[in-house]
Amino acid sequence: MKEHFYYFKYVQFRRSFISGLVLLIVSLFINFYAGIYATERASNSVTDIILSNIRVYDLDGLFVYGSWVLVAFIVLVCFSRPQKSLFVIKSIALFVLIRAVFITLTHIGPFPTQVIINPRSFLNYFVFGGDLFFSGHTGLPFLLSLIFWQEKVLRYIFLAASFMFAVVVLLSHLHYTIDVLSAFFISYGIFHIALKVFKKDKEFFDRDILS
Repeated sequence: MKEHFYYFKYVQFRRSFISGLVLLIVSLFINFYAGIYATERASNSVTDIILSNIRVYDLDGLFVYGSWVLVAFIVLVCFSRPQKSLFVIKSIALFVLIRAVFITLTHIGPFPTQVIINPRSFLNYFVFGGDLFFSGHTGLPFLLSLIFWQEKVLRYIFLAASFMFAVVVLLSHLHYTIDVLSAFFISYGIFHIALKVFKKDKEFFDRDILS
């Protein structure tokens, strides 16, 4: 906690932290309505080279609870590394915002044999059924692996989470193959956009003002 008080003494840090949280909240609101819009206008499903050739597996538990474990882990990482939280929060907000744009442009209906997510799950406020392109479950941990690429343990944890979710959403027929594969490329692009847009926050990320 002493470290956190030290960082928050900096006006620049406080302003950037607050603006990052505001940006994240705004992006989540936009994503919420984008998901509703895409689901309401979803058309027919299409065939898929993988989904059409494998049976559906009920991995609802991994999809739901794995998501909350990932979120909790991200919060823990940000809390333990306050100087890195600025860039992480804003990069996630940018990811959510860009994905919201993508899902409003593509209205393909869900694959007919997809697993039904538990209707009591709070995750239903973030997953709607028509918000398919691109896979957030695959893309977000991959983005975080790029952000923490220099920290091997975190890099491999986030990479493992990304590939795990890629397999889960495909086996559960919750995403088309194109949703999953494109997530890696789009997330890579978002990372490099964040490097340009949030340059000052990345400088905070890379240095330790306590040293």
